[in-house]
Amino acid sequence: MKKDQPPRRSWFDRFANAATHYTGTSAAFIIAFCLIIAWLISGPVFGYSDTWQLIINTSTTIITFLMVFLIQKSQNKDSMAIQLKLNELLASHELASNNLVDIEDLTEEELLVLKKYYVLLAQMAKKAEKVHQSHSQGKARTMHSEKNKTRKPAAGKTR
Repeated sequence: MKKDQPPRRSWFDRFANAATHYTGTSAAFIIAFCLIIAWLISGPVFGYSDTWQLIINTSTTIITFLMVFLIQKSQNKDSMAIQLKLNELLASHELASNNLVDIEDLTEEELLVLKKYYVLLAQMAKKAEKVHQSHSQGKARTMHSEKNKTRKPAAGKTR
């Protein structure tokens, strides 16, 4: 594989991405709803037999079982992406603590110690300023103009 090319995804990654995308659409919901209506309508034809009930029970159980794994894979991927984005934000801010990068790997006891620190910080912030003072429109305008002063124009673009 050449250096310029992104790594190829496995067949399962491609399948899982496509399956979670399509099963989350309105069309998939409508199809599932129509199948249930068709099953209900077919009840009198089959005399509401045990086989008739078994068909819907087995089908929904199998689909649910498989979807649990697809949803979990999607959640794992999304969670990792969010953690990496948060890590980038922490790493890029000069005043942020780098101790919080990869915080998701800490034990519950270690997280509780950190929580005490942030609870104390929040209490001090409440005493220092009221919420409406610290998040005023004037402060927002000032921060926006400060960011625009320090921001470099994107490559090939001018202000």
